[in-house]
Amino acid sequence: MNAQAFRGLADIEEAERQPCAQAMPAQTPYGLIAAAARRFPQRTAFSYLPDAALQTPPSRVSYAALLENIHRAANLFRSLGVGPDDAVAILAPNIPETQYALWGAQVAGRACPINYLLQPDHIAALLKAAGAKLLVALGPNAELEVWATVEKVLALHPIPVLKIGPGSFGQLDPQPAQLAFDPQLTPGRIAACFHTGGTTGAPKLALHTHGNEAHTAWFAHRYYGFDENTVEINGFPLFHVAGAFVYGLAVLAIGGCQVLPTLSGMRNAAFVRSYWKFCERENVTALACVPTILATLAAVPVDADISRIRVAYTGGSPLPSELAAQFERKTGVPVRNILGMTECAGLVSIEPAASPRVPGSAGLRLPHTEVRAVPWRDGAAQLNERCAAGETGVIVLRGPHVSPGYTDPARNADMFHTGWLVSGDLGHIDAQGCIHVTGRAKDVIIRGSHNIDPGLVEEAFLAHPAVALCAVVGEPDAYAGELPVAFVTLKPGMQCEPQALLAEVAPRVYERPAAPKRVTIIDAMPMTAIGKIYKPALRLRAIEVKLQEVLGEAASGIAVSVKAQERESSVVAVVQVGAPHAAALEGRLRGSLAAIAVTTEFAFTG
Repeated sequence: MNAQAFRGLADIEEAERQPCAQAMPAQTPYGLIAAAARRFPQRTAFSYLPDAALQTPPSRVSYAALLENIHRAANLFRSLGVGPDDAVAILAPNIPETQYALWGAQVAGRACPINYLLQPDHIAALLKAAGAKLLVALGPNAELEVWATVEKVLALHPIPVLKIGPGSFGQLDPQPAQLAFDPQLTPGRIAACFHTGGTTGAPKLALHTHGNEAHTAWFAHRYYGFDENTVEINGFPLFHVAGAFVYGLAVLAIGGCQVLPTLSGMRNAAFVRSYWKFCERENVTALACVPTILATLAAVPVDADISRIRVAYTGGSPLPSELAAQFERKTGVPVRNILGMTECAGLVSIEPAASPRVPGSAGLRLPHTEVRAVPWRDGAAQLNERCAAGETGVIVLRGPHVSPGYTDPARNADMFHTGWLVSGDLGHIDAQGCIHVTGRAKDVIIRGSHNIDPGLVEEAFLAHPAVALCAVVGEPDAYAGELPVAFVTLKPGMQCEPQALLAEVAPRVYERPAAPKRVTIIDAMPMTAIGKIYKPALRLRAIEVKLQEVLGEAASGIAVSVKAQERESSVVAVVQVGAPHAAALEGRLRGSLAAIAVTTEFAFTG
């Protein structure tokens, strides 16, 4: 069953000689898990760590028990009225009980895992958009407070709730261990809807078919070099495709083991401090990361035997080459990169573990898929054209893993075109087929008529020995439209003045116009729930700094403060003026901002 690992594009093309249906043991997530359970019933599927104490034994779940509990969950959901077109929403961390709910929901109906860190009104809107008939949620718990959010959600959108927790799943035990109904699963049936698009704005739910999820999960192991002996730490939440598929179902499909580190996952600081010791204790062979986790782990002293670890996989945002090299030097663990999207069940490309790391590469496309770089003009991908090898464009793809679209078809226009998914990622494909991503099309900073790729500027800062993380965004400017500015966090114990840092790094930036106007050193980067740098928050801060600077000169000693905020699809800067309203004063202040393309509102408080 375990096929030879992929090393290059020729291996993928050879694999494509065999039709998907013949290459895969099943074309649904449930089918893949069931096949693994038949082969390895007594192997451990999950090793759940109740806390971050090394002396506390883990709770282990076999593949036989996993399959039985998926059956029980599916039976329970169907008994509560969940049909094939109904959604079961899930508001819980990555623990075994949440896994039962996720895969059981996909058998009985549709799964809709939701980020429990979102605001209650946003969660309520997602429940409504998904057509959720039932909510599975973490009950009251001292370590992770989700239930207070659930209560606020229920006040906005009443819905039946099932409480779960480590070792408990209400009403599950009385259900039979075998399916009590025929789920009639097919590759084309909708399996789930996953929310995407950040933490603000209207709900955006991407649909997944069973075939979408099975395709990414099954073929991943041939890049990873994983088999049933793999033991992977998966500290990612299940409301994100990384935790559910990239690092989750991909391991379940082949009979490997996932270590689930406490209710808080990688947000548990005590677990992170003992990370390497847990790796030794659990015989870990693979690490699941994003670049920010790699940076964190690179700073954790290796105080254990980690010789079994074969690879650290990372994705979610571009992998800085210097960060990967630093991690490899400090730990001896090879790093490989992944490119993924919610809209294609988590995977676009994977860097093979069996081949050397290619700096800047996100790896090779999946079998039976097509990935191209196409020109980006006038805010749109030119799908009828194709960039040459090495030429920068926007990455587009099509294949069995591409979502049929969003629950709201009106949202499909920017992403889905005649079978193609427009990723929004800027990059190129080299002569060997490796996909390189350097930034987001929407993140391009346009200085006059000059396009600046922030990813390449960030690489220059990350090569500096004092820099831990860097994010470059556009600051509004009256003359150039935008100017690049850098936000930086420093490594523990390091000190550096912003101007001195800029002076050292600017000569290394790939071209002079891309050198940042300013550097701001901050204590911590704003992050999403899975550890991605959240650039929208930094753009707001850059707007505030710029407007404060301009208004300070125009205000002639009057106190002025600026707060930038997102409102639906636009940004508004609210200016508080510490003086009584006067038409002349407001006119002077507005005049100072006339050439800056930011919507402003003034409030006079004097």
